[in-house]
Amino acid sequence: MQCGPNCPWPSPPAVIRSDIFALQIANLRKRYRRLDALRGVDFALSEGERLAFLGPNGAGKTTLIRCLAGRTRPTEGQILVFGHPINAPGVRQSLGLVPQELALYDDLTTRENLRAFGKFHGIGRRELRDQVEWALEWTGLRDRADDLLGGFSGGMKRRVNLACGVLHQPRIILLDEPTVGVDPQSRQRIFAMLDELNDRGASILLTTHHLDEAQQRSDRIVIMDQGRVIADGTIEDLVRQTVGKSRMIKMRVDRPLESPLVFHGDGEHVAPRSVGVAGQDTFETRIDDVTVSLGRLIQSVRHSGYSVSDMEVQSPSLHHVFLHLTGHELRD
Repeated sequence: MQCGPNCPWPSPPAVIRSDIFALQIANLRKRYRRLDALRGVDFALSEGERLAFLGPNGAGKTTLIRCLAGRTRPTEGQILVFGHPINAPGVRQSLGLVPQELALYDDLTTRENLRAFGKFHGIGRRELRDQVEWALEWTGLRDRADDLLGGFSGGMKRRVNLACGVLHQPRIILLDEPTVGVDPQSRQRIFAMLDELNDRGASILLTTHHLDEAQQRSDRIVIMDQGRVIADGTIEDLVRQTVGKSRMIKMRVDRPLESPLVFHGDGEHVAPRSVGVAGQDTFETRIDDVTVSLGRLIQSVRHSGYSVSDMEVQSPSLHHVFLHLTGHELRD
């Protein structure tokens, strides 16, 4: 899967320039009759950056991707690709789209699919031959090169789908739910493939419903809701700006509490929450300083005549940020 010395993909730059914008979106609007799908979207993708784009269903993510891919025309606003208008001659060749829907031919082999999409991208015959050979190695499917795609697993099709979208060596890769419907092992393999392209300088914009993917596989996160960008920053930035640095503490004690347990360490209150287990109960609270407050909390429980049978400390995550900002689970 590694790209060797004869790899047709461009050599990685000596330095990734985070101050150069690969993609700039300014005041992007899209209206469908009475529906405003995009309401003035602004954000930028730096060269070599991995950006996760999130939002509940109906937030406008798909419309945005369609505008970037040229499948719909925005009502207003500007899209720049490396400083050039997206509709300028030759500019769209810098973009590679990997759609959520599998855009493949089940009655063709892996090699035939790659060749067909290479021709769609306008790749010349000699270059296409090299690109197809690279793609077979990169996807780990050389031994299935002459097998029909109709018999492939979902994860294998996703790998081929990804290869078909990047055969023309785009500098910016647009990924719309690239791991939907695949098993965890296939997800890991797909992201290893993407990491390789990112290491060689490709900028990546990813939409996903997997918050763990967004948190672990991106340098920055943009969250949309109701056609607008409502948050933009690193996970550390977003946590600090929304839910703060406090940790959620969940404890199980050895018998039901008859009244709320109050922890006076930092003014935090512990509210018991029954879980229906005879002789036990759980409660939860938030504390800001684990090293100081956690010991005091345990001591307060013991002084109340109870012992701790189990405990969980939860750090603030993208899930908490997303709920705080939108009030929705991601698939709502």
